[in-house]
Amino acid sequence: MNDPQIWTLIGVFTATMLGGMTLTTTMMTRVIRAEVGGLRGELNARFDTVEHKIETLDKEVATLATRFWGSR
Repeated sequence: MNDPQIWTLIGVFTATMLGGMTLTTTMMTRVIRAEVGGLRGELNARFDTVEHKIETLDKEVATLATRFWGSR
């Protein structure tokens, strides 16, 4: 092989490696975004459940307070 062929092979190898790393990075970014989005949805659902339970507890406490203070 002569010098131009070697430099061409080095260039092709470099382009292939950079392309592969770019593809891998892009795919990993998409996977991470999808996982974070799923986690966000699950956490929002759980926070809504906790918020509902707190509202129910507030109503029960208000009812008990009314009964207690109303009996005096």
